[in-house]
Amino acid sequence: MLRAVAAAAAAHPVVLIDGCSGAGKTSLARLLAAQWQGGPVQLVALDALYPGWDGLDAGVEIVRAAVLVPRARGEAGAWRRWDWDAGAPAEEHVVDPVLPLIVEGSGVLTAATAPLGDVRVWVDAPAAARRRRALDRDGDLYRPHWERWAAQERRHVARDDPRGLATVEVVVP
Repeated sequence: MLRAVAAAAAAHPVVLIDGCSGAGKTSLARLLAAQWQGGPVQLVALDALYPGWDGLDAGVEIVRAAVLVPRARGEAGAWRRWDWDAGAPAEEHVVDPVLPLIVEGSGVLTAATAPLGDVRVWVDAPAAARRRRALDRDGDLYRPHWERWAAQERRHVARDDPRGLATVEVVVP
């Protein structure tokens, strides 16, 4: 991925990382940010802004309209963290257009977002391994919502073909 970022030849590259829950998107994004060359990089995790358990598509639209589109115009973007306990938007976070940006989350690669990413990553892993990792990570909080969320991911994959939009594919065992 570092080679793909360097090859993108963008002054302030945007990396979009998609994959189903438990595939390893967050770990990969953090690793990429830690190894980023040339200064600080911003990281936006869609888990922080999906508006609830039925909000995969809405979260992607928020990041597209409020972060990626303004950034493409050279403007600052802003998003609000979703407070899962209150079920409402919380504090605002500003995204600087002159710093590199990594956006990771299920659903982020669509026909509308792909042109806004310099490097587009699809992370894949076997379904059983993904489920085990996700439930080990989030346990009883996620367990009752697993199938509900997975159904949204399946719709996204069928409708948007994120693997086909990716410039890099990472397979995690």
